[in-house]
Amino acid sequence: MCIRDRRSRLSTICSLSFVKTNLTTKIKNSMKRLMWAILLLMAVVSADAARVIKVLAIGNSFSEDAVEQYLYELAAAQGDSLVIGNAYIGGCSIDRHWSNAQTGKPEYSYRKIVGGKTATRNNVALDDIIADDQWDIISLQQASHFAGLPYSFANLQRLKDHVLSICPNKQVEIVWHMTWAYAKGSDHWAFRFFRHDQQLMYNNICLTMADQLPRVGISRIIPVGMAVQKARGKMGEVLCRDGYHLNKAYGRYIAACTWCEFLTGRKVVGNTYHPESVDAQTALLCQKMAHQAMRDIKR
Repeated sequence: MCIRDRRSRLSTICSLSFVKTNLTTKIKNSMKRLMWAILLLMAVVSADAARVIKVLAIGNSFSEDAVEQYLYELAAAQGDSLVIGNAYIGGCSIDRHWSNAQTGKPEYSYRKIVGGKTATRNNVALDDIIADDQWDIISLQQASHFAGLPYSFANLQRLKDHVLSICPNKQVEIVWHMTWAYAKGSDHWAFRFFRHDQQLMYNNICLTMADQLPRVGISRIIPVGMAVQKARGKMGEVLCRDGYHLNKAYGRYIAACTWCEFLTGRKVVGNTYHPESVDAQTALLCQKMAHQAMRDIKR
């Protein structure tokens, strides 16, 4: 082989070697970028999955029905973690909450669920409850007997503004907990406001929300009342235990399913958790009613 041929061959080998080395380097760099992208995505997903959602209900026995049973477990079953607070006074209305906010009257039972365990403190002021944690979401609601009466919402704006001023998390969202109409034949003293007509009461609750909530800048609703009404069409009049409070099994389970989907943004249908008092078939029906209510309230 002549010197020229050797040089040409050597040059070709060197060129191929360079190309191979360059290609290998590019592949390695691409793989590194891909790995970093995967790690970043995993970190984001992990952070999202590990996020603790802190929610406070300023309510009464209807928020007790909705958030104190089953909600934590439903969220945990799908990998979400909640801290749940309930500022409880039986039958408490917007006006009474507003009065307590002004006076600092310590008459609340403060129930807080952390890690699935409930701690209760009695004789607590509303401001102390609001300031107790970095709440992500705080729900307001009207007493059930006033929920379909627009004039009873006069102090809602003041109450909302006060809550926002006290909450340590200035990014907190104020939402509305939609309560449910009474059972047919209920003997609740306020059922007369709605001529003892369940459908009329339900319609008035819906109309009052549509009229009053935009006025105070509350745009998102937890539609428990809608889920309960839908379930009545499938299950009949079995969802209330005394004509107005929810049945401790499937009534409360429907409410918790609705709250769970609202808070986590995950479709509740197919969630594996249900209490022993609710069979799997009924649990699935409850989940579907909650999901349908969540779907319809967004329209």
